Amino acid sequence: MTTTTVAPLTTADAEALVTAAVEAAEKAGVTVSVTVLDAGGHLLAFRRDDRAVLISGETSTRKAYTALQLNSPTADLVDAVQPGGLFHTLPTALDRPLLFIAGGVPVRRDGRLIGAVGVGGGAPEQDHGFATDAVESLA
Repeated sequence: MTTTTVAPLTTADAEALVTAAVEAAEKAGVTVSVTVLDAGGHLLAFRRDDRAVLISGETSTRKAYTALQLNSPTADLVDAVQPGGLFHTLPTALDRPLLFIAGGVPVRRDGRLIGAVGVGGGAPEQDHGFATDAVESLA
């Protein structure tokens, strides 16, 4: 039997993701909060800017958690929670409620899920772009 080992998301990776997301947001003139979780849902890095909307920190965490739990960018899940959507009746009795607003993106290495990044503070489409830019910077 062959086992495949994939390097986990490290603290250094998480800090690089936060830096990349913040830099992308600053270029756009937006202040954001950023959360990075490892594959087990543990907080590896977090940044909340006092200039951001107060709830942006919780928002970024819930976006990252949702992307991790469902292994999909939150932007791709918005329609799934509408009436008749795949997750319309998804229970929310989890550790923390899921948040189906763009801005959460899974982090993969060698095709395997190793964590997620969540960005909150801008418009959902902006947050998604900042999170995507961050993930792409790891490659």
